[in-house]
Amino acid sequence: MKRGIPDRWLDYKAVGKRLHGTRFIAFKVPLKQSLIHQLPCSDAFGPWELLDALNKENQELGLIIDLTFTTRYYKLEDVPDSLLFVKIFTAGHEVPSDDTILSFKRAVRRFLRDNAENDKLIGVHCTHGLNRTGYLICRYLIDVDGMDPKEAVELFNSSRGHAVERQNYLDDLRCGPKRSNEGMEESEQEPMRGLATHRPSYTTSDSNSRDDRRPHFNGSRYHSRSFPPVETNHHPHRHHSHDGLLPTPPLLPPPMGAHFHPYRWTPPHPDSQWKRPSGSEERRSRYAPSEPERRSRYAPSEPERRSRYAPSEPEGRSSSRLQEDRWRAPPPLPRYSACWTNESNSYDRREEERAGPNMRHHYTHTHRVKTYNDY
Repeated sequence: MKRGIPDRWLDYKAVGKRLHGTRFIAFKVPLKQSLIHQLPCSDAFGPWELLDALNKENQELGLIIDLTFTTRYYKLEDVPDSLLFVKIFTAGHEVPSDDTILSFKRAVRRFLRDNAENDKLIGVHCTHGLNRTGYLICRYLIDVDGMDPKEAVELFNSSRGHAVERQNYLDDLRCGPKRSNEGMEESEQEPMRGLATHRPSYTTSDSNSRDDRRPHFNGSRYHSRSFPPVETNHHPHRHHSHDGLLPTPPLLPPPMGAHFHPYRWTPPHPDSQWKRPSGSEERRSRYAPSEPERRSRYAPSEPERRSRYAPSEPEGRSSSRLQEDRWRAPPPLPRYSACWTNESNSYDRREEERAGPNMRHHYTHTHRVKTYNDY
Protein backbone atom coordinates (compact mmCIF):
# COMPACT_ATOMS: atom_id res chain seq x y z
CA MET A 1 0.00 0.00 0.00
CA LYS A 2 1.14 3.52 -0.70
CA ARG A 3 2.31 6.16 1.78
CA GLY A 4 3.82 3.68 4.27
CA ILE A 5 0.67 1.65 5.04
CA PRO A 6 1.51 -2.10 4.90
CA ASP A 7 0.25 -4.01 1.90
CA ARG A 8 -3.07 -5.81 2.50
CA TRP A 9 -3.12 -4.36 6.01
CA LEU A 10 -6.79 -3.37 5.70
CA ASP A 11 -7.81 -6.91 4.73
CA TYR A 12 -7.35 -8.27 8.26
CA LYS A 13 -9.12 -7.71 11.55
CA ALA A 14 -7.31 -5.41 13.90
CA VAL A 15 -7.48 -7.55 17.07
CA GLY A 16 -8.40 -11.17 17.67
CA LYS A 17 -9.71 -12.86 20.79
CA ARG A 18 -7.70 -14.12 23.68
CA LEU A 19 -6.54 -17.69 23.11
CA HIS A 20 -8.59 -19.66 25.62
CA GLY A 21 -6.51 -20.98 28.51
CA THR A 22 -3.46 -18.85 27.64
CA ARG A 23 -2.22 -15.28 28.04
CA PHE A 24 -1.76 -14.74 24.30
CA ILE A 25 -3.69 -12.36 22.06
CA ALA A 26 -2.79 -11.64 18.43
CA PHE A 27 -3.32 -8.45 16.41
CA LYS A 28 -1.92 -6.75 13.32
CA VAL A 29 0.75 -4.10 13.59
CA PRO A 30 -0.52 -0.85 15.15
CA LEU A 31 0.44 2.29 13.27
CA LYS A 32 1.81 5.61 14.44
CA GLN A 33 -0.27 8.77 14.17
CA SER A 34 1.32 10.04 10.94
CA LEU A 35 0.11 6.86 9.20
CA ILE A 36 -3.25 6.74 10.94
CA HIS A 37 -4.11 10.20 9.62
CA GLN A 38 -4.01 8.78 6.07
CA LEU A 39 -6.84 6.34 6.80
CA PRO A 40 -10.56 6.72 7.47
CA CYS A 41 -11.38 6.79 11.16
CA SER A 42 -13.16 3.44 10.95
CA ASP A 43 -9.93 1.76 9.75
CA ALA A 44 -7.47 3.51 12.05
CA PHE A 45 -5.57 1.27 14.47
CA GLY A 46 -2.73 2.33 16.74
CA PRO A 47 -1.43 1.51 20.22
CA TRP A 48 -4.17 3.53 21.89
CA GLU A 49 -6.90 1.97 19.76
CA LEU A 50 -5.49 -1.43 20.80
CA LEU A 51 -6.05 -0.56 24.46
CA ASP A 52 -9.59 0.60 23.68
CA ALA A 53 -10.41 -2.69 21.95
CA LEU A 54 -9.15 -4.72 24.92
CA ASN A 55 -10.92 -2.53 27.47
CA LYS A 56 -14.21 -3.31 25.75
CA GLU A 57 -13.50 -7.00 26.38
CA ASN A 58 -12.47 -6.30 30.00
CA GLN A 59 -8.94 -7.41 29.18
CA GLU A 60 -5.71 -5.76 30.29
CA LEU A 61 -2.61 -5.80 28.13
CA GLY A 62 0.79 -5.91 29.79
CA LEU A 63 3.37 -6.75 27.09
CA ILE A 64 3.73 -6.23 23.34
CA ILE A 65 6.09 -8.50 21.39
CA ASP A 66 6.85 -6.97 17.98
CA LEU A 67 7.94 -9.53 15.36
CA THR A 68 8.14 -7.19 12.34
CA PHE A 69 11.44 -6.81 10.56
CA THR A 70 11.28 -3.00 10.56
CA THR A 71 10.71 -0.02 12.86
CA ARG A 72 8.90 2.25 10.44
CA TYR A 73 5.35 1.48 11.57
CA TYR A 74 5.69 2.79 15.13
CA LYS A 75 8.32 3.47 17.75
CA LEU A 76 8.64 3.26 21.50
CA GLU A 77 7.51 6.90 21.72
CA ASP A 78 4.10 5.78 20.37
CA VAL A 79 3.58 3.01 22.97
CA PRO A 80 1.63 3.98 26.12
CA ASP A 81 3.75 4.01 29.25
CA SER A 82 1.49 1.40 30.86
CA LEU A 83 2.84 -1.28 28.49
CA LEU A 84 6.12 -3.18 28.25
CA PHE A 85 7.68 -3.66 24.83
CA VAL A 86 10.03 -6.28 23.36
CA LYS A 87 11.33 -6.15 19.80
CA ILE A 88 12.35 -9.43 18.08
CA PHE A 89 13.34 -8.90 14.44
CA THR A 90 11.81 -11.81 12.53
CA ALA A 91 12.13 -12.19 8.77
CA GLY A 92 8.95 -13.00 6.88
CA HIS A 93 8.09 -15.83 4.45
CA GLU A 94 10.54 -18.25 6.09
CA VAL A 95 10.30 -20.44 9.17
CA PRO A 96 11.86 -18.57 12.13
CA SER A 97 15.26 -19.78 13.24
CA ASP A 98 15.93 -21.59 16.52
CA ASP A 99 17.49 -18.43 17.96
CA THR A 100 14.36 -16.43 17.17
CA ILE A 101 12.17 -19.13 18.71
CA LEU A 102 14.30 -19.15 21.86
CA SER A 103 14.17 -15.33 22.14
CA PHE A 104 10.38 -15.50 21.93
CA LYS A 105 10.18 -18.18 24.64
CA ARG A 106 12.47 -16.18 26.95
CA ALA A 107 10.41 -13.00 26.60
CA VAL A 108 7.18 -14.91 27.35
CA ARG A 109 8.60 -16.83 30.31
CA ARG A 110 10.02 -13.72 31.95
CA PHE A 111 6.72 -11.84 31.69
CA LEU A 112 4.75 -14.78 33.07
CA ARG A 113 7.18 -15.06 35.95
CA ASP A 114 7.03 -11.34 36.78
CA ASN A 115 3.23 -11.18 36.45
CA ALA A 116 2.17 -14.40 38.06
CA GLU A 117 -0.15 -12.57 40.45
CA ASN A 118 -2.18 -10.82 37.71
CA ASP A 119 -3.90 -11.76 34.47
CA LYS A 120 -2.30 -9.32 32.07
CA LEU A 121 -2.10 -10.44 28.46
CA ILE A 122 0.84 -10.86 26.10
CA GLY A 123 0.10 -9.18 22.77
CA VAL A 124 1.97 -10.58 19.76
CA HIS A 125 1.98 -9.09 16.29
CA CYS A 126 3.82 -9.13 12.98
CA THR A 127 2.65 -7.15 9.96
CA HIS A 128 -0.76 -8.82 9.67
CA GLY A 129 -0.69 -10.66 13.01
CA LEU A 130 -1.13 -13.97 11.24
CA ASN A 131 1.78 -16.05 9.87
CA ARG A 132 4.87 -15.24 12.01
CA THR A 133 2.61 -14.45 14.95
CA GLY A 134 0.67 -17.68 14.59
CA TYR A 135 3.76 -19.80 14.15
CA LEU A 136 5.59 -18.55 17.27
CA ILE A 137 2.51 -18.69 19.49
CA CYS A 138 1.73 -22.22 18.33
CA ARG A 139 5.39 -23.22 18.68
CA TYR A 140 5.34 -22.09 22.32
CA LEU A 141 2.12 -24.02 22.98
CA ILE A 142 3.57 -27.15 21.39
CA ASP A 143 7.09 -27.02 22.82
CA VAL A 144 6.43 -25.56 26.30
CA ASP A 145 2.79 -26.39 27.14
CA GLY A 146 2.77 -29.73 25.29
CA MET A 147 -0.35 -28.97 23.23
CA ASP A 148 -1.14 -31.09 20.18
CA PRO A 149 0.03 -29.29 17.00
CA LYS A 150 -3.33 -29.61 15.24
CA GLU A 151 -5.17 -28.37 18.32
CA ALA A 152 -2.78 -25.45 18.70
CA VAL A 153 -3.25 -24.32 15.10
CA GLU A 154 -7.05 -24.59 15.33
CA LEU A 155 -7.05 -22.61 18.57
CA PHE A 156 -5.04 -19.83 17.04
CA ASN A 157 -7.11 -19.68 13.85
CA SER A 158 -10.41 -19.49 15.70
CA SER A 159 -9.12 -16.85 18.12
CA ARG A 160 -7.45 -14.64 15.52
CA GLY A 161 -10.35 -14.74 13.09
CA HIS A 162 -8.00 -15.63 10.20
CA ALA A 163 -6.21 -18.87 9.38
CA VAL A 164 -2.44 -19.17 9.04
CA GLU A 165 -1.76 -18.82 5.31
CA ARG A 166 1.81 -20.01 4.69
CA GLN A 167 2.07 -23.71 4.11
CA ASN A 168 5.70 -23.98 5.18
CA TYR A 169 4.70 -22.68 8.64
CA LEU A 170 1.88 -25.20 8.91
CA ASP A 171 4.06 -28.10 7.77
CA ASP A 172 6.74 -27.29 10.36
CA LEU A 173 4.18 -27.01 13.16
CA ARG A 174 2.40 -30.27 12.33
CA CYS A 175 5.28 -32.43 11.14
CA GLY A 176 8.49 -30.68 12.18
CA PRO A 177 10.54 -31.50 15.26
CA LYS A 178 10.03 -29.81 18.59
CA ARG A 179 12.53 -27.10 19.49
CA SER A 180 14.64 -27.33 22.62
CA ASN A 181 13.61 -25.32 25.68
CA GLU A 182 17.12 -25.21 27.10
CA GLY A 183 18.06 -21.72 28.28
CA MET A 184 14.42 -20.55 28.21
CA GLU A 185 14.50 -19.40 31.84
CA GLU A 186 17.40 -17.06 31.19
CA SER A 187 16.73 -13.38 30.47
CA GLU A 188 17.91 -12.24 27.07
CA GLN A 189 16.75 -8.61 26.90
CA GLU A 190 15.16 -6.24 29.35
CA PRO A 191 11.60 -5.27 28.36
CA MET A 192 11.29 -1.57 27.62
CA ARG A 193 8.45 0.58 28.86
CA GLY A 194 6.48 2.75 26.48
CA LEU A 195 7.22 6.46 26.41
CA ALA A 196 3.80 7.88 25.48
CA THR A 197 2.32 9.51 28.57
CA HIS A 198 -0.64 11.20 26.87
CA ARG A 199 -3.05 10.16 24.19
CA PRO A 200 -2.56 11.99 20.87
CA SER A 201 -4.81 14.97 20.27
CA TYR A 202 -6.43 13.30 17.25
CA THR A 203 -7.97 9.98 18.21
CA THR A 204 -10.57 7.74 16.62
CA SER A 205 -12.19 6.00 19.57
CA ASP A 206 -15.53 7.79 19.15
CA SER A 207 -15.44 8.93 15.52
CA ASN A 208 -16.73 7.22 12.40
CA SER A 209 -15.65 9.66 9.74
CA ARG A 210 -12.40 11.33 8.75
CA ASP A 211 -14.34 14.57 8.18
CA ASP A 212 -14.82 14.94 11.95
CA ARG A 213 -11.13 15.80 12.29
CA ARG A 214 -11.27 18.65 9.82
CA PRO A 215 -12.79 22.07 10.49
CA HIS A 216 -15.93 22.69 8.47
CA PHE A 217 -18.50 25.42 7.99
CA ASN A 218 -22.00 24.75 9.24
CA GLY A 219 -23.57 28.04 8.21
CA SER A 220 -22.88 29.96 11.40
CA ARG A 221 -19.27 29.36 12.52
CA TYR A 222 -16.19 27.33 11.91
CA HIS A 223 -15.55 24.59 14.41
CA SER A 224 -13.28 21.60 14.86
CA ARG A 225 -13.07 18.78 17.31
CA SER A 226 -9.72 20.03 18.48
CA PHE A 227 -10.93 23.61 19.07
CA PRO A 228 -13.90 24.01 21.44
CA PRO A 229 -16.33 26.83 20.70
CA VAL A 230 -15.46 30.19 22.24
CA GLU A 231 -18.18 32.46 23.53
CA THR A 232 -17.61 36.09 22.64
CA ASN A 233 -19.55 39.36 22.80
CA HIS A 234 -18.68 40.45 19.30
CA HIS A 235 -20.99 41.17 16.43
CA PRO A 236 -23.37 38.19 15.94
CA HIS A 237 -22.56 37.93 12.25
CA ARG A 238 -18.80 38.01 12.63
CA HIS A 239 -16.87 34.76 12.63
CA HIS A 240 -13.56 34.46 14.39
CA SER A 241 -10.85 31.87 13.85
CA HIS A 242 -9.76 30.22 17.09
CA ASP A 243 -6.24 29.47 15.91
CA GLY A 244 -5.66 32.29 13.44
CA LEU A 245 -5.28 29.88 10.52
CA LEU A 246 -8.85 29.69 9.26
CA PRO A 247 -10.11 32.24 6.73
CA THR A 248 -12.46 34.90 8.02
CA PRO A 249 -15.90 34.84 6.36
CA PRO A 250 -17.53 38.09 5.20
CA LEU A 251 -18.82 40.39 7.87
CA LEU A 252 -22.16 40.98 6.16
CA PRO A 253 -25.14 38.90 7.38
CA PRO A 254 -26.46 36.20 5.06
CA PRO A 255 -29.34 37.20 2.75
CA MET A 256 -32.81 36.46 4.05
CA GLY A 257 -34.59 33.48 2.57
CA ALA A 258 -31.48 31.95 0.95
CA HIS A 259 -28.83 29.51 2.01
CA PHE A 260 -25.66 31.48 2.47
CA HIS A 261 -22.21 30.09 1.74
CA PRO A 262 -19.23 32.53 1.73
CA TYR A 263 -17.22 30.66 -0.92
CA ARG A 264 -19.91 29.54 -3.34
CA TRP A 265 -20.63 31.54 -6.51
CA THR A 266 -24.25 32.17 -7.35
CA PRO A 267 -25.45 33.49 -10.76
CA PRO A 268 -27.04 36.97 -10.89
CA HIS A 269 -30.78 37.29 -10.79
CA PRO A 270 -32.31 37.24 -14.32
CA ASP A 271 -34.34 40.38 -13.59
CA SER A 272 -31.36 42.39 -12.50
CA GLN A 273 -31.36 45.99 -13.69
CA TRP A 274 -27.63 46.00 -14.25
CA LYS A 275 -26.42 44.83 -17.62
CA ARG A 276 -22.88 44.59 -18.82
CA PRO A 277 -22.44 46.40 -22.18
CA SER A 278 -21.31 44.43 -25.19
CA GLY A 279 -17.70 44.53 -26.30
CA SER A 280 -18.19 47.11 -29.07
CA GLU A 281 -20.37 49.37 -26.93
CA GLU A 282 -17.93 49.22 -24.04
CA ARG A 283 -14.95 50.09 -26.21
CA ARG A 284 -16.78 52.96 -27.90
CA SER A 285 -18.02 54.37 -24.62
CA ARG A 286 -14.63 54.07 -22.99
CA TYR A 287 -12.26 55.37 -25.66
CA ALA A 288 -14.22 57.16 -28.42
CA PRO A 289 -16.01 60.48 -27.68
CA SER A 290 -19.45 61.10 -29.04
CA GLU A 291 -19.93 63.02 -32.26
CA PRO A 292 -21.16 66.31 -30.65
CA GLU A 293 -18.31 66.13 -28.12
CA ARG A 294 -15.75 65.49 -30.83
CA ARG A 295 -16.98 68.39 -32.98
CA SER A 296 -17.09 70.75 -30.02
CA ARG A 297 -13.66 69.66 -28.84
CA TYR A 298 -11.64 69.84 -32.08
CA ALA A 299 -13.59 72.13 -34.50
CA PRO A 300 -13.73 75.88 -33.70
CA SER A 301 -17.03 77.63 -33.95
CA GLU A 302 -17.80 79.88 -36.91
CA PRO A 303 -17.33 83.20 -35.07
CA GLU A 304 -14.07 81.95 -33.57
CA ARG A 305 -12.82 80.75 -36.94
CA ARG A 306 -13.68 84.10 -38.60
CA SER A 307 -12.04 86.12 -35.85
CA ARG A 308 -8.91 83.91 -35.84
CA TYR A 309 -8.05 83.88 -39.55
CA ALA A 310 -9.89 86.90 -41.03
CA PRO A 311 -8.02 90.24 -40.74
CA SER A 312 -9.76 93.29 -39.46
CA GLU A 313 -11.62 95.26 -42.12
CA PRO A 314 -9.52 98.34 -43.05
CA GLU A 315 -11.09 101.52 -44.28
CA GLY A 316 -11.45 102.17 -47.98
CA ARG A 317 -11.43 98.50 -49.08
CA SER A 318 -14.06 97.17 -51.41
CA SER A 319 -16.30 94.34 -50.28
CA SER A 320 -14.88 91.85 -52.84
CA ARG A 321 -11.33 92.82 -51.90
CA LEU A 322 -12.16 92.47 -48.27
CA GLN A 323 -13.76 89.07 -48.87
CA GLU A 324 -10.66 87.89 -50.74
CA ASP A 325 -8.25 89.16 -48.05
CA ARG A 326 -10.37 87.63 -45.32
CA TRP A 327 -9.62 84.07 -46.41
CA ARG A 328 -6.06 84.67 -47.48
CA ALA A 329 -3.55 82.66 -45.41
CA PRO A 330 -1.20 84.71 -43.25
CA PRO A 331 2.29 85.19 -44.68
CA PRO A 332 4.85 82.64 -43.47
CA LEU A 333 7.33 83.78 -40.93
CA PRO A 334 11.07 83.77 -41.72
CA ARG A 335 12.86 80.54 -41.02
CA TYR A 336 15.24 82.01 -38.46
CA SER A 337 13.07 84.81 -37.26
CA ALA A 338 13.34 85.62 -33.60
CA CYS A 339 9.56 86.17 -33.63
CA TRP A 340 8.75 82.49 -33.50
CA THR A 341 11.86 80.62 -32.48
CA ASN A 342 13.28 80.43 -28.98
CA GLU A 343 16.77 79.47 -30.16
CA SER A 344 19.60 81.53 -28.85
CA ASN A 345 22.69 82.50 -30.80
CA SER A 346 24.78 80.40 -28.38
CA TYR A 347 26.68 83.57 -27.48
CA ASP A 348 28.08 83.33 -24.02
CA ARG A 349 30.01 86.28 -22.63
CA ARG A 350 31.93 83.98 -20.32
CA GLU A 351 33.24 82.06 -23.32
CA GLU A 352 34.17 85.35 -24.97
CA GLU A 353 36.14 86.43 -21.94
CA ARG A 354 37.94 83.08 -21.86
CA ALA A 355 38.71 83.30 -25.62
CA GLY A 356 40.43 86.67 -25.29
CA PRO A 357 40.32 89.75 -27.53
CA ASN A 358 41.69 87.96 -30.58
CA MET A 359 38.73 85.61 -30.79
CA ARG A 360 36.08 88.10 -29.80
CA HIS A 361 35.50 89.47 -33.34
CA HIS A 362 35.52 85.99 -34.91
CA TYR A 363 33.06 84.58 -32.41
CA THR A 364 30.67 87.50 -32.84
CA HIS A 365 30.86 87.33 -36.63
CA THR A 366 30.27 83.60 -36.98
CA HIS A 367 27.52 83.38 -34.41
CA ARG A 368 25.40 86.35 -35.40
CA VAL A 369 21.76 85.45 -35.75
CA LYS A 370 20.04 86.46 -38.92
CA THR A 371 17.15 88.84 -38.61
CA TYR A 372 14.17 89.62 -40.69
CA ASN A 373 15.98 92.49 -42.45
CA ASP A 374 18.69 90.11 -43.79
CA TYR A 375 16.32 88.49 -46.26
